[in-house]
Amino acid sequence: MRPKNDKQLVVGLDIGTSKVVAIVGEYEPGEPIEVIGIGTHVSRGMKRGSVVDIESTVHSIQRAVEEAELMAGCDIRSVYASISGSHLETKNSHGTAAIRDREVTPGDLDQVLEAASAVAIPADRKVLYKESQEYRIDGQDGIRSPVGMSGVRLEASVHLVTGAAAAVQNISKCIQRCGLSVDELVPSALASAKSVLTDDERELGVCLVDIGAGTTDIAIYTQGSIRYTKSLPVGGDQVTNDIAYGVHTPTAHAEETIQVPSVGDRPPRRLARQSLAQSVQARYEEIFEMVQDELRRSGYESLVAAGIVLTGGASRMEGTLELAEEIFHKMVRIGVPQHVSGLGEVVSSPLHSTGVGLLLHGARAGGMRSSGQVGGSVGGLLEKLRSWFTKNF
Repeated sequence: MRPKNDKQLVVGLDIGTSKVVAIVGEYEPGEPIEVIGIGTHVSRGMKRGSVVDIESTVHSIQRAVEEAELMAGCDIRSVYASISGSHLETKNSHGTAAIRDREVTPGDLDQVLEAASAVAIPADRKVLYKESQEYRIDGQDGIRSPVGMSGVRLEASVHLVTGAAAAVQNISKCIQRCGLSVDELVPSALASAKSVLTDDERELGVCLVDIGAGTTDIAIYTQGSIRYTKSLPVGGDQVTNDIAYGVHTPTAHAEETIQVPSVGDRPPRRLARQSLAQSVQARYEEIFEMVQDELRRSGYESLVAAGIVLTGGASRMEGTLELAEEIFHKMVRIGVPQHVSGLGEVVSSPLHSTGVGLLLHGARAGGMRSSGQVGGSVGGLLEKLRSWFTKNF
């Protein structure tokens, strides 16, 4: 094994409606990623996946990144960040390119992906993300990994995600104002899918449902490839608001169990478990029914033989899995991050599926790209500690 300082870093920044999470991963090429740092801060500048307050979002990102740097002992310079929101739209495209040296190279793959991305979209939108589905060489289709194969003509089916240019710019601007560069913006559903789905599920057909605080993100896979993505403007925050309204308690306390604080100076009250469950169930039913409608609209409902995988912070609610099985009439499981090691709080919780997926995507996309430096100098780390104590005490 090479010395620790020879390892590469990759950083995932999950910018959510309720919290911003920065996760630092360390790896050697071909080896699993080890999570070595995490930073979390309340998010107050986001609503349903979009920036509504730049200053608040910048502050949340800064604090989360600083905390992750301290835990990992590194300088974070760039990140792979998540993006969601109802402005995201999906499109499947097709591209063609000549194989320059009669043998497919990575450069040929880049060329055919660019050709597939050259689609007509409105001026206020931009192609945000592209991922190949399958390739064809000289009429032979169903090819997954064409590099090294011989031929003259290369074709590719590609899944594209486009986003509103203004929303994309606002997210990028917030990250850049923290002194960071953006390696790539990745749709939350696709990031989560990379960390929680198995190869068998992708092959059989599966629908990932990532229930966050402000959005519910969907990714549908069949025959091993992504086919459809969608971000719905509903999430766990609506559940919390319903509880707060139904039991007349401030929203900040609505996630507590049976004894809940009252409004004003009134003493706390104890509620029957059933009344709390009724407030929650109606909203989850609505979320799942919206997902069901979207699954039907996609045209892939009959092709998801592996069923539904739930993930995200709001998937942890007791009874969610049973309710989902009742509504979808399919197999349902709760997905937690896979393919990484390290901090147990990260690798075992559906709350961090998107963040871990960003690490996996970043490692495959080329790793570090100056995402950070493992360790750094002792003096630099001590300076960060002094700065952190100065700001917090």
